[in-house]
Amino acid sequence: MKYSVSMKKNHEFRRLYAKGKSVAASTLVVYFRRTGRPINQLGITVSTKVGNAVCRNRIRRRIREIYRLNEERLDKGMDIVVVARNKAAFSDYHRLEKDFVFACTRLGIIDSASKEGGK
Repeated sequence: MKYSVSMKKNHEFRRLYAKGKSVAASTLVVYFRRTGRPINQLGITVSTKVGNAVCRNRIRRRIREIYRLNEERLDKGMDIVVVARNKAAFSDYHRLEKDFVFACTRLGIIDSASKEGGK
């Protein structure tokens, strides 16, 4: 991830849930908040209610890759948290990508016109 770092601290997640904006899709929810820093901070959450450890890690890897491929299209200077829903365990990569782009477009943080996907 070229313009991003991982969000790891619990208080950062809680601050974003409390003060950020969110959009829910069928397989995930995207929260974001502008920070003014030159980089983005990404957090990915998958509850233990969503499948077993193998399934949860697969979802995390897919979301991380979706973010990496669409990173160029995202605005800079934001905190972003992606929360996987139960339906994500049964969805394929393309459905997760479609829902991520949909949620980011609704939030106004991604350019929906260019559909390059990091190419």
